[in-house]
Amino acid sequence: MINREEAVKLLEENIQAENMRKHCYASEAVMRAIAKKLGRDEEEWGIAGLLHDIDVEITNADPYTHGPYAEKMLKGKVSEEALDAIVMHNEVATGLERTTEFQHALAAGETITGLITATTLVYPDKKIISVKPNSVTKRMKQKAFAASVKRENILECEKIGISLPEFAELSVNAMKEISDVLGL
Repeated sequence: MINREEAVKLLEENIQAENMRKHCYASEAVMRAIAKKLGRDEEEWGIAGLLHDIDVEITNADPYTHGPYAEKMLKGKVSEEALDAIVMHNEVATGLERTTEFQHALAAGETITGLITATTLVYPDKKIISVKPNSVTKRMKQKAFAASVKRENILECEKIGISLPEFAELSVNAMKEISDVLGL
């Protein structure tokens, strides 16, 4: 498996959009926090979060190729379980439903980053340090807010034994730890 330094290099070679890079770093932080909570391999889960969108610019986010193309790019570089979760974070491409803990964690973890970022940006100071987890859970119910964020993906946290309020807290705290990287 590649190490984090190699994963960052791969990310930066393949993702040019600054906001997409920030999303990947946020996803890494959240995945590391989930892994720690569940007693899983933090490095493996973190790298999966970091690289889950490695093909998004190459595939132009095409829902039918985004994920499977990443599989070709990452084969032999990450564990089979991480590769599977990366492919399955975009269930449209496979036509299959997510079934494993890793798959559910990545789908929920990478998706909540968008809701947290959107929540942060409506605060007057636009700083994640000001965001309270309950603000994120309240925004979950407001379908017009960050409308493109798939709430059903975030709710997959419950399939791995983490309640939504706890998941929001874990995720906000993980992102706060890298607020400088995220510019929030």
